[in-house]
Formats: sequence, structure tokens, C-alpha cells
Amino acid sequence: MNRSSSVFISRLRGLPVLDAAGDQVGKVRDVVIQMRTQGRAPRVRGLVVELFARRRIFVPMPRVHAIDAQQVMISGTVDTRVFSRRDAETLVVDDLFDRTFPRDGTQVSIFDVAMNPVRSHDWVISEVALAPGGSRFTSQRKKAAGAVIVEWNEVPALVMMRQQSTERTVAEMQDMKPADVARELHDMTPPRRAAVAKALDDDQLADAIEELPEDEQVSLISVLDPERAADILEEMDPDDAADLVQELPTPLAERLLARMRPEDAEDVRNLLVYEDFTAGAMMTPEPVLVGPDATVADALAKLRNEDITPALASMVFVCRPPLDTPSGRFLGVVHIQRLLREPPSSMVSGMLDTDLEPLATDTPVGAVSRYFATYNLVVAPVINPDNELVGAVTVDDLLDHLLPADWRGDQMDGQLMEVARG
Repeated sequence: MNRSSSVFISRLRGLPVLDAAGDQVGKVRDVVIQMRTQGRAPRVRGLVVELFARRRIFVPMPRVHAIDAQQVMISGTVDTRVFSRRDAETLVVDDLFDRTFPRDGTQVSIFDVAMNPVRSHDWVISEVALAPGGSRFTSQRKKAAGAVIVEWNEVPALVMMRQQSTERTVAEMQDMKPADVARELHDMTPPRRAAVAKALDDDQLADAIEELPEDEQVSLISVLDPERAADILEEMDPDDAADLVQELPTPLAERLLARMRPEDAEDVRNLLVYEDFTAGAMMTPEPVLVGPDATVADALAKLRNEDITPALASMVFVCRPPLDTPSGRFLGVVHIQRLLREPPSSMVSGMLDTDLEPLATDTPVGAVSRYFATYNLVVAPVINPDNELVGAVTVDDLLDHLLPADWRGDQMDGQLMEVARG
């Protein structure tokens, strides 16, 4: 671990937090961390920032642009909701500072904790400063004089955790695939499932919910606080969110849609208007779009986005502006294999696949499956009567509608998991 890039949290505390315009938002009050298993350093989730009105909010680390000795710079919109930590989260200052434990036959206490960047916007706990003696009334100067700095893994995991039971479960799930997290949730009792779900990150819980049977999706989203439930729906793929919203009681569905970001709620509402088992009902409204003047380099840059699924990344859709769905006039598609064969400066408009007819929104699922088989595709364009691109159907969307309604339950019971593992 490179100590030159370490940031000790006692020095971070109290620093002014500035937004992109250089205006002070508040001051750093604490750092939120989350334990992980398999010898991986605790992850820094974000900062607790106190606004001038003494309201404490949470700023996730991806929003932290820079940290120096005088200030912390953040970017993006500030979420001013009052910070409320989850069961799996530990506050460094509130929970760890002055915590005592035996080491080499004597009592020591945690005097300070350091964090290090491991990649862009991703920080972990790297070191812990330990002071001799267990009294919290020992002066800070005396503690500092006798403090020793050790690697984070020299401090027992139970000392670093606030609440061992739920936190350990969440830590074990950190590196699991969504289907495996869903399987773990499926096997829990409803109260235990709700407790663990409340402690998971929004994106991880959203991915896991997409893999659960429909009845468990409904029961889980229903027990969450409405604000949190709306956040989860925003993190889900719009088509999966629409399927879930459709299963909820109408009053609850409307309440959650009203709490979502307007653009996310609009995507979900737009999908709800299509008949079940049609291309419109199963499509995602977020395919990769480029204009006719885009180059191969432009298109590949969009496809490299790690948030895009492999199926969506296999094709770019070329349209007239606007380049959001519903787009301007749909012109055609370009396959990623063709993009990889052409010079970066070439225009995508010169390599359209003109033989591929787009799907209509009312195309039934049977015709969609024959379309995929005929053209050997993993993603297909969907247009409206005005020849505007409104979305794309991926092969996983199609399989969700072709498999039996209880296929996820069968998977949770292990009947398909062994096949998948080979």
C-alpha cells in the first residue's frame, strides 16, 4: 500500500466540502465504510457531510472529485436527504475511534484510520493507528506519541464491524454475482431477507431483485421504506422495473413512481402502456444510440461503458437527432464486429446493416423469438409507427418471457444452478 497517498480520517474531519462551482456545501464529519470478506480491505462507501443547517447528508465516493489538505471537492448533484446509515455500514469516527481490544497481551485503542485510493473514485481502508492503553480519557498528545501504524488486517474483523451478524452477511455478498445474492436472499426467512436487503447497496439489491421470483420481488420492495424502494426501482433496468411495478398494488405503484426521478419514472410508465408479451413490453428504452455523423471511435467509446450489458454492447443504433428514445428517424444498425474491423475515423453511416428489419412495438413474443433465431441476434431494434427508435429487445429479455413463470423459483432451488456450473 502506498502510504504517500494515504488520507488519515482525523485530518479529513472538519475539512470544507466544495461543489464544482467552488461554493462550500458543508464540512466532513465522518467516513462510511463497509467490511468485505476473503481478505479484502474494507470499502469506503462515502462521506458524512454536515451542511450549514447542521443537517447531515451522505456523499458517495464516486462524487468525490479530489481530496487535499485544505478541502474536499465533489461533483454532481448533492442529495440533501438526511443521512441514515444501514446495518452493514460502520462510521469510522463514531464507531471505531477509541475502540479498545487486546493486542499482544495489552490493551490498545484505535487512534486513527487511513484510507487509500485503489482506482478512480474507489477507496479502501489501508492502515490503522493504534495507541497504547484503553482509556478514552488519555490525552490525544499522549496517544499520538505512543501510536503505531499497522495494516488494516492486523486489527480483528469483529473490532472493525459495528453489528456482526447482518454486516458479515452483507460483506460475504460483496463479490457475489447477482444470481447468487438472489439465491441467498431466497433461502432466508422473510424478516431476515428484509434486514439484509435494507443493508445492501442500492445497485447490488436492484441487480439481485431482478433475479428473484416475482412474488419475492413484490414482497421485498413492499417492505422497504418508500424512498429506498423508489431508489431501487431507479437502479433496475427499466423493463424489469416496469414488470415489477405492474405486479404491485396500484396505490403503492403510483406512490413509488411519484418518488422516482422524473426521467426514470417516465421510462417505466412508457413501458407500461404496451400489451404484455409484445416487443414493446419486453424492450429496454436505453440502447446505444449514435448519430449518422458519428465515427467508429465514437461508437466504440459508447460501447465500452461498463454499465452496458454484453447483449446491448453488440450493436449500435444509428438515428437522426434526438439521440434519446424515442429518437429521430431510425436509420439502421451497425454490429460491433463491423466496428472492430473498420478504421476509427470511418463514419458509421457508411456501414449500416440494411438487411435487418426492425421490430414493431406490437410484435408478439413468438414472432420476436423467430426473428432472433432467423438473424442470429442477441439484441434487436424496436420502432414505433413514426419510424422512431423506442427501444431494443435483448435475448435475456426474450428468455424471461419464454421461460415458465416459475423458472426463477426453480433456479433458486438449484435445479438450473448445477447445469450452469457444468
